Amino acid sequence: MATFLYKLGRLAFRRRHFVALIWVALLTLAGVGAASAPPAGTTSFSIPGTEAQKAFDLLEERFPGTSADGATARVVFKAPSGETMTAADNKATVEKTVADLADGSEVASVADPYTGNAVSADGTVAYASVRYDVSGMELEDTTKDALEDAAQQARDAGLTVEVGGDALQAVPHTGATEVIGIAVAAVVLVITFGSLVAAGLPLLTALIGVGIGVSSITALASALELGSTTSILAMMIGLAVGIDYALFIVSRYRAELAEGREREEAAGRAVGTAGSAVVFAGLTVVIALVGLAVVNIPMLTKMGIAAAGTVAIAVLIALTMVPALLGYAGRRVKPTGAKSKLLGGGRKNGAEADGKPAKANLGTRWASFVVRRPLAVLLLGVIGLGAAAIPAASLELGLPDDGSQPTSTTQRRAYDLLSEGFGPGFNGPLMVVVDAKGSDVPKQVFTDVSNEIKGLEDVVAVTPPAPNKGGDTATITVIPDSKPSSVQTEDLVHAIRDAGGDIQADTGAETLVTGSTAMNIDVSEKLNDALLPYLVLVVGLAFLLLIVVFRSILVPLKAALGFLLSVMAALGAVVAVFQWGWLSGLMGVEETGPVMSMMPIFMVGVVFGLAMDYEVFLVTRMREAHVHGEKPNQAVVTGFRHGARVVTAAAVIMMAVFAGFIGSSEAMVKMIGFGLAIAVFFDAFVVRMAIVPAVLALLGKKAWWLPKWLDRALPNVDVEGEGLRTAQERGSGPDEDRELART
Repeated sequence: MATFLYKLGRLAFRRRHFVALIWVALLTLAGVGAASAPPAGTTSFSIPGTEAQKAFDLLEERFPGTSADGATARVVFKAPSGETMTAADNKATVEKTVADLADGSEVASVADPYTGNAVSADGTVAYASVRYDVSGMELEDTTKDALEDAAQQARDAGLTVEVGGDALQAVPHTGATEVIGIAVAAVVLVITFGSLVAAGLPLLTALIGVGIGVSSITALASALELGSTTSILAMMIGLAVGIDYALFIVSRYRAELAEGREREEAAGRAVGTAGSAVVFAGLTVVIALVGLAVVNIPMLTKMGIAAAGTVAIAVLIALTMVPALLGYAGRRVKPTGAKSKLLGGGRKNGAEADGKPAKANLGTRWASFVVRRPLAVLLLGVIGLGAAAIPAASLELGLPDDGSQPTSTTQRRAYDLLSEGFGPGFNGPLMVVVDAKGSDVPKQVFTDVSNEIKGLEDVVAVTPPAPNKGGDTATITVIPDSKPSSVQTEDLVHAIRDAGGDIQADTGAETLVTGSTAMNIDVSEKLNDALLPYLVLVVGLAFLLLIVVFRSILVPLKAALGFLLSVMAALGAVVAVFQWGWLSGLMGVEETGPVMSMMPIFMVGVVFGLAMDYEVFLVTRMREAHVHGEKPNQAVVTGFRHGARVVTAAAVIMMAVFAGFIGSSEAMVKMIGFGLAIAVFFDAFVVRMAIVPAVLALLGKKAWWLPKWLDRALPNVDVEGEGLRTAQERGSGPDEDRELART
């Protein structure tokens, strides 16, 4: 592989005009596609195999034309202090608002609070339910404006009015912190390279890659039903890996220049060595993201595949466009240790002036310390991560609702008003669907189910059964006593299902529980059940891949165990902030609660891929030194001397990019941004910088042991570039790529 990539790097360097033209054309094509594509429509959130989804499908079949997936809105009214909603003036205002709402062209129905028993017991709060023919993302702007105008007119009449539901849902934004993250990345690159041109290359190539990826997602959003969160996550991961992959190529290029090689040769060798690590690191990320398909949640699968596509683009750009831009940059990219004149280049330090060798860098000094005291460093790192992981034992999973939104939003204020007037469970009603098609007395079955539910704990109210036209299916709305995300509500869902099982055994009628609250519970359980198979699949495939890369059993095993430590510590930090409320104000978390159901499995996938990035980049340098004859401990020090500074810069950049998304208005993006940033910190600075060298120092030569039969069976991918060294010794190599250029 190293030889092929070496040829590719030299070819891209020499034919840089052609390579740059291809990538600019792809960016333009993707941009035009995104600009001309129809706006994204509804994003179906189906959960195959769950009871909630089965009930939803049954509703579509037995209650046709009810727009089960249509947008909803709850216009919540609160009377002024000392008044009630039944007062004549207030009642007239509400009735006028209901009449105005009913005039909308996309409105399916509006329920009057006074005829639908939607006034609180104390008379201070009332709500009008609005159903639309289309989903929230498909609503016309005029329809949303009419909803907001009707609410504002009621406010002008003296009432407190807020609007809940998904009719006013907005596309999430990330805020200014995303730009700050990119700015931090730029500063780190300048410090690392000591050159503005060299620092600008990774940023430029990463932005081009993300531009192509996100524009492609936007262009396909309508056809593939991709949500807005998909493009945000693809941008987050694409930026991080795009900068990092280009950083490693440019860093190795400068190191090759420092050894006296010509620029084209240096570009080829940089792509042949660091590029091999980029390919395998990118492959582990892609495996982790595509592996999300095993969960069998279409939305999560699409998110994973879209992000994986962006990572693949980042790898291709690092292997082709980076060497092409290095060709354009020419002598403006300095060898390692040289700085541009703007940043102090040309001034020698004291050691160089006296003819003395420059002192060892920080990476060398740290690695030397670790190999002298490996056991102490290992214990300290493991104990520290174990302590950070303790909160993960209290992990509670759920999906966000209006109660998790900022208090500045009208949806959150409507949620709070409904909780105040009708109780916390009112925001999470359960819909029970009774399929009595196989029963001789369907009406009696409906009544029996309703009475059975009334006798359960944590039930505040049960509406009378509402049968369909055929009389074989009915819906029953159940109001819990607890808020939607509580454990008590989850227990109630299971209790209703258990009672339905008994009724089915007696009558043959099937009782199903659905609604957003039940759907969230089913999603959480499905993700929880899929976590272990996903871990086995992803870690197993990556373990096999790393055996091929490192030609060792213990090094990949250590990499996998170190990843588990870092991801558990990161989950502990997420629980501490988003569930327990530690530092929640600093993170902009206004409402603590269960951790996003998708968070653990998504974090496992992404963090595993990123953790293997640092493992591959850092340990391949160590293996390269070991293959070339250095003793194990000295190889560890050599690997840190060449790679620690760059890996540190890459980790800081990735943390900055991920942390930039903490300012998002989307709860899921905020949580994932924080979780990935803290996970990168734990993995890069504790696991890879401390635990990895400590374990390698303790293992010595055993770290690189591989059974002879397996060594013969495995393909030689030559990540360390040994083939390049051999070719050079034979006198070939620099011009071998002419054949590739002709093909």
